[in-house]
Amino acid sequence: MSKLNANSVELGSLTTTQRNALTGVSAGTVIYNSTVGRVELYDGTGWTTTDGQFVASGGTENTTSRSGYKVHTFTSPGTFTVTSGSAAVEYLIVAGGGGAGGLHFRTEVMLAGTYPVTVGGGGAASNPQGVGGDGSNSSFNSVTSTGGGGGGIQNSPAIGRPGGSGGGSCYGAPGTQPEGTGDSGGTGGSTSPSNGWGNNGGSFGPMAYAAGAGGGGAGAVGRPVGPGGINPVGSGNVASPGGIGLQYSINGTTTYYAGGGGGHGYSTLGTGGSGGGGNAGSPTNSTGSANTGGGGGGIAGPTTPAGGQGYPNSGGSGIVIIAYPTS
Repeated sequence: MSKLNANSVELGSLTTTQRNALTGVSAGTVIYNSTVGRVELYDGTGWTTTDGQFVASGGTENTTSRSGYKVHTFTSPGTFTVTSGSAAVEYLIVAGGGGAGGLHFRTEVMLAGTYPVTVGGGGAASNPQGVGGDGSNSSFNSVTSTGGGGGGIQNSPAIGRPGGSGGGSCYGAPGTQPEGTGDSGGTGGSTSPSNGWGNNGGSFGPMAYAAGAGGGGAGAVGRPVGPGGINPVGSGNVASPGGIGLQYSINGTTTYYAGGGGGHGYSTLGTGGSGGGGNAGSPTNSTGSANTGGGGGGIAGPTTPAGGQGYPNSGGSGIVIIAYPTS
């Protein structure tokens, strides 16, 4: 309760949790919120700060990783709640990887309100009977990043699936194997266009036997095999790497996100693209890294020759990061 002292008024001090548990609050009620360290006023519809400062909550909150900013990190679904004020807010939305997940980065002015956050999971590992699973979408503030497309498998279906970034294709039969397709307009750069970054998975040229093309990344296509790729015609047993992701410093640390998974060849193993892309090899090291949107690398199937292309492993889960200045 408030107290009237000789030279001051002492406001009741409540945490955010205690404040939200109040019932029958009258418009004009004023408290000191000890959680955020500010005086707040109930205006009849919600709580707002009396100094007009931007106040928000949700996810894992950090005020030290990036100087002068508060950072909210979501590695699972949740809610970003703005209780008062307005501010220019940066946000990075990375979808789950199959190939690499699609990626958006934006800066927009946000007002008081409740904003749901969805974080996509990585695509499931496949087996010799099916393509790799697609990653799931991530979303925030009415913007959706599309999950990465699953990679193709040996023989059929060899073509990588479309997605935020496309999955790499695999040897299927002599002749040209089409590439997996990514988001339209997805090219490298530092600022996301409205449709987000994403690139095609690697394709196949003639005679590209027993090898897997790399999955597409947010910053580059997956490397093809065959003519124009890393293999000359007739020696298609060398795998290709996944496409590189893109770098952002939204949380105070420069980090790659959404790298494509490496393709698996008969004689070589393709490396994953920077940004969580899995290296080709065993199921352990070919999984896309969690909370990066990285694509899964290729692994040899039990029915294929040792080192032969078998099937793609699981992609990495996505992430949503929100940041805004505190002064």
